[in-house]
Amino acid sequence: MKVLVFGGTTEGRLLARELSALGAQVTVSVATALGAEELRGVPPLTVCVGRKDARQMRKMLPGFAVCVDATHPYAAEASGNIRAACLAAGVPYRRLLRGASALPPDSVVVPDAPAAARWLAGTQGNILLATGAKELAAFAGLDAERLYPRVLPTHEGLAACEAAGVPHGNIIALQGPFTRELNEALMRRFDIGYLVTKDGGAPGGFGEKAQAARNVGARLVVIRRPADSGEDYAAVLNECREMMACR
Repeated sequence: MKVLVFGGTTEGRLLARELSALGAQVTVSVATALGAEELRGVPPLTVCVGRKDARQMRKMLPGFAVCVDATHPYAAEASGNIRAACLAAGVPYRRLLRGASALPPDSVVVPDAPAAARWLAGTQGNILLATGAKELAAFAGLDAERLYPRVLPTHEGLAACEAAGVPHGNIIALQGPFTRELNEALMRRFDIGYLVTKDGGAPGGFGEKAQAARNVGARLVVIRRPADSGEDYAAVLNECREMMACR
């Protein structure tokens, strides 16, 4: 059975490995070279690298028995394109959606990055931005000396920091997820008063970030998840197994 998996997430990689081990012919589409690196050494997967629009997705889909959308919970545009492409191609679609976190009651919850920046404009103190490089432009209007973005150690991540005017000494280029201890150490090192993050769930280390912020006395600012629906890892894996058993 041929399975197409979209997404470089932790659960996407796990699903691809498990289905491949069960005998499925698995193709994984990831947006970046870093996503492809994390799949190295997992034969016999086929890995496609590069962001794709709905038209390109439709061209990929013929011949696949099922398509699994294992993109990040905040990748709303990508998920919409995948749904539309599957509908147009007549390929069954499954959304593998990681569970949401219980947000601490004292969190500041905002709808998007620009709203977070507006709220932070009325505050003082250093800000750890753990929202990803694509969101940095929203914070460019704040005092750049306050910003400590944590980005992937890629050219794109560093370029986004420079475009936002962030001093080089403030850039934290590391690949997560991170332990509570490391989050806490970074926040103490840079005297962080505010941590801005998305709810990446357990695979994204949300709990470790929230606990570290609490321990150092930093205010947690959470960008609310986009509305979405889907199934957890076990449900998607079982459905794929059942499809394989019927073929």
